[in-house]
Amino acid sequence: MITSVVKKVFGSRNERVVRRLGKVVKHINELEPGFEQLSDAELKDKTAQFRQRLADGESLQDILPEAFATVREVSKRTLGMRHFDVQMIGGMVLHEGNIAEMLTGEGKTLSATLPAYLNALTGRGVHIITVNDYLAKRDAEWMQPIYDFLGITTGVNLTSMDHDAKKAAYAADITYGTNNEFGFDYLRDNMAFSLEDKVQRDLYFAIVDEVDSILIDEARTPLIISGPTEDSSELYRALDKLIPQLTQCEDEESPGDYYLDEKAKQAFLTEAGHQHMEELLQGVGLLDQDASLYDAANATLVHHVNAALRAHSLFQRDVDYIVKNGEVIIVDEHTGRLMPGRRWSDGLHQAVEAKEHANIQNENQTLASITFQNYFRLYEKLAGMTGTADTEAYEFHQIYSLEVIVIPPNRPVQRKDHPDLVYMTVEEKFKAIIEEITACREKGQPVLVGTTSIESSELLSNALNKANVPHSVLNAKQHEREAKIIAEAGRPGAITIATNMAGRGTDIVLGGNLESELAELEGASDAEIAAHKAQWQERHNQVKEAGGLHVLGTERHESRRIDNQLRGRSGRQGDPGSSRFYLSLRDNLLRIFASERLANIMQKMGVEGEAIESGMLTRVIENAQRKVEGHNFDIRKQLLEFDNVANEQRKVVYAQRADLMAQADVSDTIRKIIEDAAEDVVTEYIPLDSFTEQWDIEGLQKRLEHEFHLTLSVNKMLDENSHLQPQEVIERVQQELAAIYQRKNDFAEPEILRQVEKTVLLQNLDIHWKDHLAQMDHLRQGIHLRGYAQKNPKQEYKRECFNLFSNMLDSLKIAVANTLCKLQIQSEDEAERLEAERRQQTAQQMMDFTHAAMQGLGETGQAEADAEQGEQQPFVRSEPKVGRNEPCPCGSGKKYKQCCGSIH
Repeated sequence: MITSVVKKVFGSRNERVVRRLGKVVKHINELEPGFEQLSDAELKDKTAQFRQRLADGESLQDILPEAFATVREVSKRTLGMRHFDVQMIGGMVLHEGNIAEMLTGEGKTLSATLPAYLNALTGRGVHIITVNDYLAKRDAEWMQPIYDFLGITTGVNLTSMDHDAKKAAYAADITYGTNNEFGFDYLRDNMAFSLEDKVQRDLYFAIVDEVDSILIDEARTPLIISGPTEDSSELYRALDKLIPQLTQCEDEESPGDYYLDEKAKQAFLTEAGHQHMEELLQGVGLLDQDASLYDAANATLVHHVNAALRAHSLFQRDVDYIVKNGEVIIVDEHTGRLMPGRRWSDGLHQAVEAKEHANIQNENQTLASITFQNYFRLYEKLAGMTGTADTEAYEFHQIYSLEVIVIPPNRPVQRKDHPDLVYMTVEEKFKAIIEEITACREKGQPVLVGTTSIESSELLSNALNKANVPHSVLNAKQHEREAKIIAEAGRPGAITIATNMAGRGTDIVLGGNLESELAELEGASDAEIAAHKAQWQERHNQVKEAGGLHVLGTERHESRRIDNQLRGRSGRQGDPGSSRFYLSLRDNLLRIFASERLANIMQKMGVEGEAIESGMLTRVIENAQRKVEGHNFDIRKQLLEFDNVANEQRKVVYAQRADLMAQADVSDTIRKIIEDAAEDVVTEYIPLDSFTEQWDIEGLQKRLEHEFHLTLSVNKMLDENSHLQPQEVIERVQQELAAIYQRKNDFAEPEILRQVEKTVLLQNLDIHWKDHLAQMDHLRQGIHLRGYAQKNPKQEYKRECFNLFSNMLDSLKIAVANTLCKLQIQSEDEAERLEAERRQQTAQQMMDFTHAAMQGLGETGQAEADAEQGEQQPFVRSEPKVGRNEPCPCGSGKKYKQCCGSIH
C-alpha cells in the first residue's frame, strides 16, 4: 500500500531514471544546432579534444553530452541516421553499466555507438558482444563509417580468425564479436606460454546485445576447451545395437527397462532394466559372466550405457541436432541456429554419433572452462541491451548487479496480441494454422510463423505444400539463405516459417526490404530506381492496410521472453501488426508441465476439433512457463554457486600464470619450489615431531632416488648424529637439490636455462590444473549424494575442492623439481626442441571448444547416483591440511595462502 502511494507521488524507479536522463538529452539537443554548423574537419578534431580533456582530469561523465552530440551529428552525415531521444537515453543507460530494454526495431545497434565511442576515448578497449558471427560482422561494417570518421579503430573477432588477426581485432578501440569467441579467447590466453601468444587486453567495458539470451539462456552451459582421451568408438557402436532392445516404461514401478525424466532430460534404468542390460552386455562379451554392471571396475561402462540411453530416448534428429555430411551438428535450442564445432559433453555426443552411424570422435578431457556468468563479471564495467529483460530483472540484479531500465518506445506500439487458441491434438492445431495462413495470404497480409524445432517447421511446410500455399522456410538447415528470406518476409501475402526467430537481430520491413532490393539494381538509372521505390511504397501501403505483419506462434516456448521476442518482430516503429499462438495439449511445454490440469479444463469446456480461448487456460500456460523459468533459474544459480568455487581457484592460477609469463627470470621461484618440494617429500616419510623409530628411511631413500636422482644415506646421517632431527634431514635434502640445480646453472647458458625453467613451470602448471579440473568434475558429479548423509553438498564441495587445490600445489612443486633435477640441457637446440614440443602439444590439445551442458548438478535419480558413485574416484589426503587463512607452519608469520600455499 505504502509502496503504491510512493510510486504515484514520485514515480517508479524506472520513471525517475528516465526523467533524469531525459534532462541530459535536452542539453544534448540544445547543442545540436551548434554541431550542425561545424565542418567535417572540426567534427573530426573532437576526438583529439576529448582525449586531451580526459588526460587533463575531466571524467567521461563531464564530456558525455558533447560526445553524444558528436556521434549523433556524424551518424547523420555518414549514415543518414539521426539518433532519436530514446536512443540517447538508451546510450546513457549502457554507459552507466546497466541494461537498456528497448523494443525490437528501436535501433539498439545505433544506440550502442554512443557509449562505445565515449568509452573508447579512454584507449582501454570496448567489446560489443552479439550472439553470432553474422551479426558481429554486419553491425561492425554497418557502424564503421561513424567510427572511421571520428578516428576510432574497429575490429571484428570471428571464429575463423588466426592468432595475428585476433590480436589486431583486440588492439582496436572497439571490437565486435560473439560471446563464445570472447570467452574462448580468454581461456586460450590463459593457456598461452608467452605474452606474445595472448590476444586479449584487460577486460574493461562490454556491451552485450541480446543480453538476456547470452547472460541467462546460455548461462546454464559453460564454455569448455578440451583435448582428446582414449578411443571408445567401438564400445559406443556396440551399445548402440543393445539400447533399442530395452523397453520404456512410465515410471520406476512400471514393468519395463527404463523411464524418462523429460524435465531434467535424464533417463534411468529400472531394477529389471539393470538385469536386462547386464544380460545383453554379457551376451556380447562387454561384461564378465559373474560381474555386476555396478562393480567399481565397470564405472566407465555405466557412463557409456547412460549416454547411449539418453541419446536414443531424449535427443531427436532435426530437433536437438541435424546430421550434415556425416557429422552430428547441435542445433541451439534458443536461436535455432547450427553450432558447428560445438559438442555435448559426458560422452553424449559420441553416443548420438553412434546412433546416427556417423564418424565417432574421441571423448575429451577438460583443459579449461568458465561459465558466462563468471567470464562477464571479469569486466570492469558491463552493460546490455535487449527487447525483453524486465521479466528477468531479479536475476540480472542478483547475479550480475545490473539494473534493467525500460526505455519508452519512439512511437507507440500498435500491434494487437490476440489470446492463445488451444486444441486437443496437433492435427487439429495444424489444420487451424493452415486456415489462418490461407486467410491472411488471400488479403495480402504477410505472416511470420514461429516454430520451436526444425522437425516442426518441416511438418508445417509439408502441410502447406499439400495445400498449395507458397512459402519460405528459415531454420538451421537454410541459414545460408537467411538474409534473402528475411528481406522478402514483409512482402504482401509472403509466408515465412522460422525456427526460433528470437535473437536473429533482423528487421522484417513491411512491403519488403527496400535497401537490399536497391542493392541488387546495379547500374540502374535514376528513373529505374525511382520507379522501384514507387513500387515498394505501393507494396508497403498494401501491407499496412492488410493489418501489417501477422506473427503466428505454433507452440509456446519454455520462456515467456522468447515468445515476446517472436511477437516483437511485428509492430516495429509504430507499424500495425498482430500476433496469436496456436497450441495443443501434445506440445512439449503443456505435455510435460501442465497436461493433466489443461486436459480437465478442455474436457469440461471444449468440443473435439474446436479451439478453446479462455483466460483460465492462458493463466495455466503462463504458470507452466513460470515453472520452467524457475527451474532453469535454480539450475543457473546452482551452476554459479559450484563454479564460484572453481572461479576463485581459476583466478589464483591464472593470475600467478600471468605473473610468471611477465617475469624474464623465474629462477628465484624455482629455488623456492625446490625447497618446498624437498620438505614435502621428506615429511611424508619422516613427520615433524616424530621419533626415529617411526621414520620410513628406506621409503624416503627410494623416493629421493626416483624423484630427483638423489642418492642419500639417512642411516649414515644417523650414525654421524644419533640425535638427528627431521628438520636437519629436510635441510640436507634441500642443500643436495640446490647443488644439483646449481650444477645445471653452471653448465648451461643462463638465457637457455631461464627459457627452459619457465617452460617447465608453465607446462607443469597446465598439466596439474587440467588434472585438477578432472578431479573437480568427478567430485561435482557425485557430491549431491552427501545430502543423504545429512551433509550440505555445497559446503562439502567447497571443503573438498580446497583440499584438492592444496594437494595440486604440493604435487606441482614436486613435479617441477623432479623435471628440473632430471633434465639434461645439451645446447640451445635442446631448449628450442622443448619449446617446439610444448607448442605442438598445445596445438594438439586445443582441438575442441565446447559450449556444453554441465553434468551432475542436483541429480538424485538412483540409477545415475549409482553410476556416479561407481565412477567417482575419491582424491583424499592422509595428513590433515593447513587452512588457507591459518598461520603458515613454516614459521614465517604469514598466512598459509600467502606463503607456502602459493605457487611461488
